[in-house]
Amino acid sequence: MGLYDFESHKSGTEEIDKKYVFKDMVDDRKFIPAWGLIIYLLFVHIGSFYGLYLTFTSALFYTIIFSLVCDAFGSFGVTAGAHRLWAHKAYKATQPLRIILMILNTLLYQGTIIHWVRDHRTHHKNTDTPADPHNANYGFMYSHIGWLIRKKSPIVVKEGAKIDLSDLYEDPVLKFQEKYRTTFVPFVGIVLPTIIPIYFWGESLNNAFFLNILRYTISLHFTLCINSLAHLIGGKPYDQKILPRENRFCSFITSGEGFHNYHHTFPWDYKAAEHSGHILNPTTTFIDFFAKIGWAYDLKTTSQEMIKKRTARTGYANHIWGWDDKDLTKDDTEGAIIKNKKI
Repeated sequence: MGLYDFESHKSGTEEIDKKYVFKDMVDDRKFIPAWGLIIYLLFVHIGSFYGLYLTFTSALFYTIIFSLVCDAFGSFGVTAGAHRLWAHKAYKATQPLRIILMILNTLLYQGTIIHWVRDHRTHHKNTDTPADPHNANYGFMYSHIGWLIRKKSPIVVKEGAKIDLSDLYEDPVLKFQEKYRTTFVPFVGIVLPTIIPIYFWGESLNNAFFLNILRYTISLHFTLCINSLAHLIGGKPYDQKILPRENRFCSFITSGEGFHNYHHTFPWDYKAAEHSGHILNPTTTFIDFFAKIGWAYDLKTTSQEMIKKRTARTGYANHIWGWDDKDLTKDDTEGAIIKNKKI
């Protein structure tokens, strides 16, 4: 689909007005800098290059391993937490697990979970249209990082305001993160990962701080690859009419989020993939573990019959954000399976 080929798009039960969309699609190409984020991203990228230099010159081995562990576990706060639990309601979690996921998410801070979910649900409702915050039709650089360093276009703001976030504002765990984002977030994301190497194995402040910046920047780009690479490179076995694709490289670097054609076809499947957890989908293994101990329940997944039925309808593009979307039809969920259902 060319940049100006778009005419109208169904978002829920409402059709975005053709004239309005075309007007804002043109306006959307006008770059209005978000200077706060530009300065922030410049700092973390310059700092990460310095951190990379320190990694090979003076950082202690334990500090390098610690950074890798922080990223590995922190990724579950984004994938199992912000994405599959809160954005798509693909499963439910007890309060202890919700707290753990919120803390892990804060370790890889990409905005508050409420903010992250709002953008992500908007993305699913308006995938790769002018109302998508990171429209892949605007190219790799835009969908990867360009959308972060500009102010949102009027149509993105307009469609984002329609997204129901009441479930998030009623969640005390998310309200805590939102309320204390100026104190709790820096403590978990910056202070703790910096002082632990200093206190426990005598790392220098300089090394500990800049390796923390490096691991944060790497994790950020891994997540952003889903918006860019997973919409531009790979196969589309489940729905040929949408841009999201199956990208195994993205799955590897994001703990299982790269099976993107499947995910956009069945956004409420807790696996975010047709197959169960393995080396390319450790997030599913993570959720399955907590399901076994009773902390994760009502896991929604998809039967093979439903997958075959849906794959046969490749002309249908799915614009629902997850399980409780008001536009989710009985036909969409007829073959769904809820595992470990709480009685």
